Amino acid sequence: MQVTVEEVGGLSRKLKIVLPKEEVSRELDAGFNKVKSNARIKGFRRGKVPRHILERTYGQQVRAEVAEKLVQATYFDAVQKEKLDVVAHPEIKEPVFEEDGSFSYEAEVDTRPQFDLQGYKGIEVEKEKIEVAEAEIDAEVEKIRRETAPLRSVEDRPARESDIAIVDFDGFHEGEPIKQVHGENVNVDIGTGRHGEEFEKKIIGMRKGEEESVAVDFSADSPNPILAGKTVEFRIRLNDIKERVLPEIDDEFARDAGDEFDSLEALRNHIKDTILAAKEKELEGDISDRIMQKLIEANQFEVSKRLVQYEINEYIKQTEETLQRGGLTLEAAGINRAEAEERYRETAAKRVRGDFILKKIAELENIKVEDEDLNRGFERIARQYNMTVQEVKGYFKSRDDMLPFINELLNEKILKFLRDEAKYVPMKAEAAAAENKISGDQA
Repeated sequence: MQVTVEEVGGLSRKLKIVLPKEEVSRELDAGFNKVKSNARIKGFRRGKVPRHILERTYGQQVRAEVAEKLVQATYFDAVQKEKLDVVAHPEIKEPVFEEDGSFSYEAEVDTRPQFDLQGYKGIEVEKEKIEVAEAEIDAEVEKIRRETAPLRSVEDRPARESDIAIVDFDGFHEGEPIKQVHGENVNVDIGTGRHGEEFEKKIIGMRKGEEESVAVDFSADSPNPILAGKTVEFRIRLNDIKERVLPEIDDEFARDAGDEFDSLEALRNHIKDTILAAKEKELEGDISDRIMQKLIEANQFEVSKRLVQYEINEYIKQTEETLQRGGLTLEAAGINRAEAEERYRETAAKRVRGDFILKKIAELENIKVEDEDLNRGFERIARQYNMTVQEVKGYFKSRDDMLPFINELLNEKILKFLRDEAKYVPMKAEAAAAENKISGDQA
């Protein structure tokens, strides 16, 4: 096997791989013999068809199969021979059976970027102080009170805030119905904003059996691509109004909220712990993002265009799948694929660069995914989806299935290492407030 390498710019390399005619001849003979044993051609007994007849009838098919086999059998050996640290899948070009009996093809690849990692320990990060206010606990208690309250139909008054309105609705754009914007006997919890502030406000004052319409302007960056950038007229019919029968907030209310609560104080303590844990988890994610932003800014290096394109393709694929669930395509939702790819390109490049940085840190600090990390990961998924650990493990049938999960766990360990190594300073606003307080006290 002859291999030549050409640098085609940045991290990209072009490999020209030539295989000797002896190796190629063996594979072609094997391919035609396989076809020969099953070929049915008029005038010839099975297994007795001459080679030149097989060439004429099956030559293109056999050569395509042999070419694929030769590429798969030799590409990795060629990469290893040239000591190339390749990332992403290669782009195979111009496989040719040469006149002299040899076989050649080109493989365009991207190599791993080489960079000296800049200061990843002791990164200075602002960290806000986490507190849980009594008002937040009150709001959660009220939420439980509302969600567990029994409902009763209302006949003698119009709908008001905090009612549950049961409505039918249809959406229209420029007078034409939007088939995806339709609902029958939909529960609208007035005042929560879950169905849009303007939509819910329109229901206030309506009586059972009445119909109203409201025009709602949706911004171009609305998360719903069906509605984004459109003025939608909603035609609403109010079928029923239900009001909550709210219980008193006392120890009995707490016991009704859960067997583990013997008093209102116990319920409030549980709510406080839950809010605190959620805030800590959110802050952990925010700090990780701040650290990664600083690392990416401090470590500017070229990344594989193929890996960036892979990230973009995954983003577009997820967008398409989301739209398909609503019966739409990118075009029907008014999304230009090329423009969407360009908008996401910078974000995709940062994601790829960030992953290289994390893996470099793992290499330098010898951070690995151990069995106990995997088991904790399985247990977490089991809790999240109310499954057994064995059921979770059953979804990972091969190493290829496991790789994305292992990569996720590895990144989590690296980010924890970075958070543990970071230098935390108060948020500027908090620091200024503390300084003002000291100054005031001294005065």
